[in-house]
Amino acid sequence: MKWDEINNEQCSVARSSAVLGDRWTLLILSDCFLGVRNFAEFQERLEIPRTTLANRLQKLEQHDVLYRKLYQTNPDRYEYRLTNKGSDLYPVLSTILNWGDKYYSDSAGPPILREHMPCGHDIQPVLKCPECEEGVHAHNIRARIRPQDKTLSDVKRGPVLRRG
Repeated sequence: MKWDEINNEQCSVARSSAVLGDRWTLLILSDCFLGVRNFAEFQERLEIPRTTLANRLQKLEQHDVLYRKLYQTNPDRYEYRLTNKGSDLYPVLSTILNWGDKYYSDSAGPPILREHMPCGHDIQPVLKCPECEEGVHAHNIRARIRPQDKTLSDVKRGPVLRRG
């Protein structure tokens, strides 16, 4: 499949990748969750070319992940804020952060700690089943295609099966 056609796939990972699937976008979103709001601060922190940053911010805006809020006039300056759709990406970024902390932290440990404000403890959020509250891992999940969608193109690739 061609990259510019990926958003037409009957696959949620493919469609999400069409919006989020490059290194700059994930870094921009990570900075949003750290409280970065304006163009200059994104550019300074990420050392990203202006055009690339402008394109990524525009794409996130078009997909309702971020919105612009005017904070200065003459000249007009905007800050970028997460929408509800954007805030819903926190578990995604948090899971990537957990993985990076596990496999790429130096001997001093994770560079960023996350405090659960209601209790004050530093945590690494984990996925849990909403029914039984057991942790969710690749070895205890099985993916199935909805029964009514047996004709989807995904079936040609074969179902994702539980590891043996």
